[in-house]
Parts: sequence; C-alpha cells; structure tokens
Amino acid sequence: MIPELKKNTEAKMQKSIEALKNDLGKVRTGRAHAGLLDHVMVDYYGSPTAVPQVANVTLLDARTLGVQPWEKNMVAKVEKAIRESDLGLNPAVMGDIIRVPMPALTEERRRDLIKVVKSEGENAKVAIRNLRRDANTSLKDALKAKEISEDEDRRTQEDVQKLTDKYIAEVDKLLAQKEQDLMQV
Repeated sequence: MIPELKKNTEAKMQKSIEALKNDLGKVRTGRAHAGLLDHVMVDYYGSPTAVPQVANVTLLDARTLGVQPWEKNMVAKVEKAIRESDLGLNPAVMGDIIRVPMPALTEERRRDLIKVVKSEGENAKVAIRNLRRDANTSLKDALKAKEISEDEDRRTQEDVQKLTDKYIAEVDKLLAQKEQDLMQV
C-alpha cells in the first residue's frame, strides 16, 4: 500500500511539473520557437485543428516562424487563426508560406509576463502541496484502520515531504529559467 501511494503521488507531482512546463511554453519570450503555435486552432473542414496538424511550422530565423500549410486553400484560414489568436502576432502571407515575425517585447510587457509566470508557478506549487495533503490523508486513514503502524506512517510522511520539496524546487528552477529567458533582450 505504501509503495503504491508514494508511486502514485510522485507520478501526479510529475504531471504537475509537465503541466507547468506546458503553461510556461505558452508564455512568449522575444525568441521564436515552433511550439508557439501548438495551441492555435484553425477551422479544418469544419473541425478545430491545431496549426501543426495542417501545416509545417519551421524557424526561418531567431525572430521569425515560417508556416507552410499542406493544402493551398488553407493558407488564408491558418493566417486568420494566427492573427486572431491571443498571442499578439501579425502574420504575413508570401505565396504559400506564412511568415510570422515575433515582435520585440517592451520592458513593461516583460514585467507583466513575469507576473503571469510567477502565478503559474504558484498554481503548480499549490497543486503539489494538495497532492502531499491527499497522500497524508490516505496515510492517516490507513493508520486509523490499523493497516499501517505509526512508524510506517511517520516514515512515509517524511518521504512524501521529501518528494514535495523536490518538486517545489523543480518548480522554482523552471520559474527562474523562464524569468531569465523573458529578461533577455
């Protein structure tokens, strides 16, 4: 029971870290990266589809993405989807390729993005602490039902706390890294 509890708690904490990485990936730095358009949806024959599933997304240079839809009739739809996304991008169509330049970030915008990043990090920390609380509650219930001894309870709580500390440190590391990326000019 205890090894399973630890394994499940660690797996859920790892998922919290993955979710944070995903959320941080959506926060735009000054540099272009192909994953930026992963969440932009385009109307593909009546069904919303992610841009990378209807087009080839490449880096043309450090500040420009190139999007080449696989079907010629999709160029206008993909361009419209990118323009209307909440990323603040201004794509330009050149034949069958859509160029998406990344506008430079102002100092004020960088500060706002850092606040967003810190908020995302705090949400991840809360999720990890909630997982710790759930694990400890399960341990208390098992102790009351006399399924485990008090020593096992205490030892496992310490292990769960170590896991929590490890994943909170991982969140802090990811936040510091993203903050540094945002402040680079």
